[in-house]
Amino acid sequence: MKFHPGRTIRALLLPLAAGLALTALPVQAAHAASTLTNGGFESGGAGTATPAGWSEYGDTGASYTESGGHSGSYRLSHYASSAYKVETYQYLSGLANGSYELTAWVRSSGGQKAAYLALKNCGGTEQRTDLPISSSGWIRIVTPVKVTDNHCTISVNSDANPGNWINVDDLTFTSGSTGTSIHGADVSSLAKSEAKGGVYRSSAGATGDALSILKSYGMNYARLKVWVDPADGFNDKAQVLAVAKRVKAQGMKLLVDFHYSDSWADPGRQDKPAAWVGHPYSQLKTDVYHHTYDVLHALKAQGTTADMVQVGNEINGGMLWSEGSTSNWSRLAGLLDSGYDAVKAVDPSTVVALHLAKGGDRAGTEWWFDNAVAGGVRFDAIGLSYYGYWHGPLSDFQATLDDAAARYGKPVFVAETAYPFRLDSDDSLTNQIDTTGELVPGYPATVAGQTKWMNDVASIVEAVPNGRGLGVFSWEATWTAVDGNGWDPADAASGNGWENQALFGYDDRALSSMTWFSHR
Repeated sequence: MKFHPGRTIRALLLPLAAGLALTALPVQAAHAASTLTNGGFESGGAGTATPAGWSEYGDTGASYTESGGHSGSYRLSHYASSAYKVETYQYLSGLANGSYELTAWVRSSGGQKAAYLALKNCGGTEQRTDLPISSSGWIRIVTPVKVTDNHCTISVNSDANPGNWINVDDLTFTSGSTGTSIHGADVSSLAKSEAKGGVYRSSAGATGDALSILKSYGMNYARLKVWVDPADGFNDKAQVLAVAKRVKAQGMKLLVDFHYSDSWADPGRQDKPAAWVGHPYSQLKTDVYHHTYDVLHALKAQGTTADMVQVGNEINGGMLWSEGSTSNWSRLAGLLDSGYDAVKAVDPSTVVALHLAKGGDRAGTEWWFDNAVAGGVRFDAIGLSYYGYWHGPLSDFQATLDDAAARYGKPVFVAETAYPFRLDSDDSLTNQIDTTGELVPGYPATVAGQTKWMNDVASIVEAVPNGRGLGVFSWEATWTAVDGNGWDPADAASGNGWENQALFGYDDRALSSMTWFSHR
């Protein structure tokens, strides 16, 4: 995280039931096939009211094909100038029971009450994936299902307000499964918040342990940053050890994020710890090794071994400037390898990740990791920060993530993302994002907007090919506005600037946006 201290057509025929039973639909014999028909909507060309192989239900005039496909010439669109509900579906039978996944390329205006793909009547629980909001770039989404009754219905659904639209194209239904293993949050602010009087409540208002509340919604991974000698005594080795015990007691996994600094390290600053200033490069390599080993060995000794470690935080320009900047890749490589060696010396099973704040920058990510690979840098996973209001559209994010996974053959994850649930401040410091003009189009600063953002980012990670999308961390989920717990560890009066992107509201209650932790 780069932290800035200041501002930085037709009337409705019938209601569309969410779990509509197949027996309520007219099933044509042509649809009773074991393979998807016309998944690219090329048959019939533009203006086809009912695409070949598909059926429709509801406001059928709002479902049709038109020019402008993702790969071919045509696409399926849902649109009407008045409110509409429509389903475009295809029934498959004679399927071998097992795991399947639906893949589709989509675009959406946003604004609908619901817009999603579904796999239903497959013998088990209906599976859905909401369409991310993207009015220009196409986004690939996936939906997995277990077929147990030899049949399944593939369904494209819109419950839309006037003028809302979706585009869908290039659907495939094949054997396979998807999902993400990391449904995490950075909770580095928690210990200091509690020490300064911060309180956390359930959605009903009962005071509770923040980690327990987060766990109850499905959080399974906590991220904790480590500073070397911070001015306030928080986020250092001792504090990380204490919070790690609580994390592991909840049954969660642990990601330790080494900043190699006494304060924030990010694309704009990578300051050496005061104790390391003046050390020659050879000593800095030793410093990195000893500090990394010391913290991780202590964690393992108390029974809270780190599951993943970041060697550096948002190291777009390197770390430990100036010696470790990207202007001298051989030296940066040496520092990164010192960190890697220390992690593996404590526990070879701990995953080593390298983390950039380039979630929407495919070319920049390639440049950085090409240099790292050329320099022999070792790593197990790639973490990216992706904030939609800073790092570009979701389609660029997907392109960057997919390319990194394929180009380097490594799993990828979102080390940081977040979104505001309101714009006003709960303390005296202006929030990082506090105007509607800063928001991502289609995602309002509401609890619903925050929920959709987190789920849509997770859906894009889930869609990374070959199962290489690990999951997502929400950044600073517990950083509510508490006097003394501001952004500057050296200034007790500094404000927060992030409380409107936490997962607890201004009344300290758990927000319903925590439901994103239950994403597949």
